Amino acid sequence: MKILTWNVNGLRAVLGKGFPGFLARENPDVLGIQEIKARPEQVDADFPGYRVYWNPAVRPGYSGTALLTREEPLSVENGIGETEADSEGRVLTAEFPDFFVVNTYVPNVGRELARLEYRVKVWGPAYRDHLARLSAKKPVVFCGDMNVAHEPIDLARPKENIGNAGFTDEERRDFRDILAVGFADSFRTLCPDGGHYTWWSYRSGAREKNIGWRIDYVGLSQQLLPRLRAAWILPRVMGSDHCPACVEIESVRP
Repeated sequence: MKILTWNVNGLRAVLGKGFPGFLARENPDVLGIQEIKARPEQVDADFPGYRVYWNPAVRPGYSGTALLTREEPLSVENGIGETEADSEGRVLTAEFPDFFVVNTYVPNVGRELARLEYRVKVWGPAYRDHLARLSAKKPVVFCGDMNVAHEPIDLARPKENIGNAGFTDEERRDFRDILAVGFADSFRTLCPDGGHYTWWSYRSGAREKNIGWRIDYVGLSQQLLPRLRAAWILPRVMGSDHCPACVEIESVRP
């Protein structure tokens, strides 16, 4: 099964920037998209061969997630039971026979770290509880914009960004806490090298210079690691300030 995740920074905008061709070319089995910034009735597009599930934010033009899948899930659940996160459409969970896929858009703490306390004291525990509840039933794949560079290797300029949004000790610890309860960072499992990023500022030609951050992840329950066949990112895919991250997991079904 090929699983992709992409923060599209506005689904309606990216539709005019090559998204249909990207979808046809990559042909994922499951695609989690974040920051859709739209409700389904506002999106004038068909996605041939895919079922589409939506979790838009209550606030217009903000946040939200969606999932495209070729296989009909056994079940689909919006939210994690935390009021603020759920009103922002930040988590969409689909259950498949082999595992759950949890499409995730973690709150950005903001330049002044205004949401840092919420991020680590409210969101973090609620999200980990959600993953733990699912993990008690079957393995889990979480994917999405996690809004944190986990280690210094995950951003081009770590020294200059210590304590900044996305690279605070608190956010990094929160991500480590997820991994500690039985998950692996799929990309780092197979690629220990630096220079691989999934987000670039629009300013100062950061993308052209590859001055980026790796903040989009596909995490796997440890039980799934023997089935991980590939993990990669697609930095040449344009249309957003993020690029897609991808994994291929061997199916246990014929």
